[in-house]
Amino acid sequence: MRPPSQARTPPDVNGLKVKKPKKKAAGIPAVVSSTVHGFTKMGVNKTVKTLALVNQNDGFDCPGCAWPDPEHRTTFEFCENGAKAVADEAMKANVTPAFFAKHSIQELSQRSDYELNRLGRISHPVHLKPGSSHYEAIEWSEAFSIIGNALKSTSSPDRSVFYTSGRTSNEAAFLYQAFVRAYGTNNLPDCSNMCHESSGKGLGQTIGIGKGTVTLDDFNHADLILVIGQNPGTNHPRMLTALRDAKKNGAKIIHINPLPEAGLVNFKHPQDYMKLDLRSTTLADLHLQVRIGGDAALVKGLIKTQLHHGAVDSSFIDEKTSGFEAMVESVNTTPWERIVADSGVSRGQIDAAGAILASSTATIACWAMGLTQHRNGVGVIQEVVNLLLMNGHVGRKGAGFCPVRGHSNVQGDRTVGIWEAPSEAFLDRMEAGLGLPLPREHGYDVVNSIQAMLDGKVDVFFCMGGNFLSATPDTDATAKALRNVGLTVQVSTKLNRSHLVTGQEALILPCLGRTERDVQVSGEQFVTVENSMGIVHRSQGSLSPPSPHLKSEPWIVASLAETTLETSSLDWKTLVENYDAIRDLMESSLSGFEQYNQRVRTPSGFALPNPPRDEQAFETPNKKALFTVHELPEVDVGSERYVMMTLRSHDQYNTTIYGLHDRYRGIHGHRRVVLMNAEDMVERGWKTGQLVDIRSHYEHEVRHASRWRLVPYDIPRGNLATYFPEANSLVPLHSTAAVSNTPTSKWIVCSLHAHERSSHEEEE
Repeated sequence: MRPPSQARTPPDVNGLKVKKPKKKAAGIPAVVSSTVHGFTKMGVNKTVKTLALVNQNDGFDCPGCAWPDPEHRTTFEFCENGAKAVADEAMKANVTPAFFAKHSIQELSQRSDYELNRLGRISHPVHLKPGSSHYEAIEWSEAFSIIGNALKSTSSPDRSVFYTSGRTSNEAAFLYQAFVRAYGTNNLPDCSNMCHESSGKGLGQTIGIGKGTVTLDDFNHADLILVIGQNPGTNHPRMLTALRDAKKNGAKIIHINPLPEAGLVNFKHPQDYMKLDLRSTTLADLHLQVRIGGDAALVKGLIKTQLHHGAVDSSFIDEKTSGFEAMVESVNTTPWERIVADSGVSRGQIDAAGAILASSTATIACWAMGLTQHRNGVGVIQEVVNLLLMNGHVGRKGAGFCPVRGHSNVQGDRTVGIWEAPSEAFLDRMEAGLGLPLPREHGYDVVNSIQAMLDGKVDVFFCMGGNFLSATPDTDATAKALRNVGLTVQVSTKLNRSHLVTGQEALILPCLGRTERDVQVSGEQFVTVENSMGIVHRSQGSLSPPSPHLKSEPWIVASLAETTLETSSLDWKTLVENYDAIRDLMESSLSGFEQYNQRVRTPSGFALPNPPRDEQAFETPNKKALFTVHELPEVDVGSERYVMMTLRSHDQYNTTIYGLHDRYRGIHGHRRVVLMNAEDMVERGWKTGQLVDIRSHYEHEVRHASRWRLVPYDIPRGNLATYFPEANSLVPLHSTAAVSNTPTSKWIVCSLHAHERSSHEEEE
């Protein structure tokens, strides 16, 4: 028996330094940070060469987020976080078979996520044999034989689960889902299940498409931009440029968030210094500091103000929508006292925001996980839909819905078939294109996959990218689930915690990164991705791979299919000899991909069809946009408890930790922190740096996490904020959003307790 490896991130041993939060994003500090990360991890020459190709027409798509590229690109079309992501991927391949021989998985699990990421790229495929404590090198052919035999020996294809992260290209994702469905299951959970699933479900039900309806150019024509539950300064820095330009064109910006965010206070584009322009731009005209979970109440209040101002497009409502009267009745019966109490925003502030909204002829609503990861994630997004539909803010220049995706191709992966619950129409088209019979029963999403593993219903768990253990809720339950599986397989570039908490047997298959040359039989290949606004465009790496043993994701999928499937009408290996063949198959199998190879070779790619945006057409059952009615959620958790949300620092990308500085929030050197209202701290008699333990409460379950340090912060009373993945162990597995089943990582009911030193700590 191998000793159990540590599933949770280890205790933070670094010292905590707290400084005053920043009031401005980007600027010279962003330039310095980008340069330091690049030079440290890539060297000078490689840094200059690589960053000059990020987000260029003849370069590669940044792996850092899905914000779209402008038509007229600058010489350096990247942000600080994009520079970090590129530098991180371009590290040397130091995680070799010799490294694994020296370090056991139990030993490696004692390292922090930051330390694991700093080790570098994985150089060879490696195998963790049953009972072994160390990974060992393995040939690619032998690795596929192990996987193929495991998949063929299961009693049902539904006893295998195939996860996907948003890093995967359209070509790799399409081929992957084709293989999985040819194998016989729809068990295709992905990172969408944990982030924007609520957006897809909420928009799909009301406007007939599960994605946004705006283009980047719409920001140049907007009168008002609502930024709700989103921190673009850290999570989507290139968005700040679009907001700055919108501001210069006369747009107003309202920021709705429990935390003030530096990027929406002031923004300074680093390239402006080259033009001797030293001025920064104040972005948000108004910050509505909503309580965690109070967004639904706030939006109902804004709808009330629109009714008061008569900001209603009656002809649009009569011709294009249904359900308006019922929605209005629901809003009218919701008292202002409840709206103010639940939202934490004053009546005066709501009225001020409502007046700005009422005068706008073109409004864009942007949001991210601050809305989606709640019990009412679908409902609150549909309240935003109600708000914009009232005055016809969809299918109009400068107006519409903009769910901002944080992963580089999470939207594209869903478009091409990474979907555990596909529609019959989607499967019909896919089946005809592939020439294969496909399973129709819906598969497991992320939460249901974890539960199925816990219940002993999964024999093989295959991950195409990502860090499943650290990305998912309820870390201890997820770890137990993974250990309950016979074989776990990870397709990865770098070492992460999911490689250390495994099934009885495990494989790591190292793949090429977005920045690297992909050479197949016919020569160098390019791949395609889809950004947050439905634009599909090409991406082609130019760096030499750090190891000759790395394979592309399409090649890995094709090899897996050839090894596993007894018979198939598809010639999998021929498909990956030239990726044009994959794109031809995608054209036959997907709506909107006509002349795919031709159109994606145009400099900026092409836009997928979007009926609400293109022609105010809504593919709902009655062919109209739907107003919906939702009761306000209960947000009172009592006097002895708090509501906590998880967030990421400025020095991380999803679960990847680049450094230990949250520069904008003034927190340095330490990640195990709790942001808490200063008055709440005084009430408890607590000071900055105080050690506390956290208990999360869900139904009759209690989860514990110890040794967190308090940091006073500008956050509503009764609310807390912590970093993930450290706090994921406190997110209950089955505390999820209605309809979307998205984990409620922004709504965790907690109690705080002064930390009591254990006898072990006293000895130390």
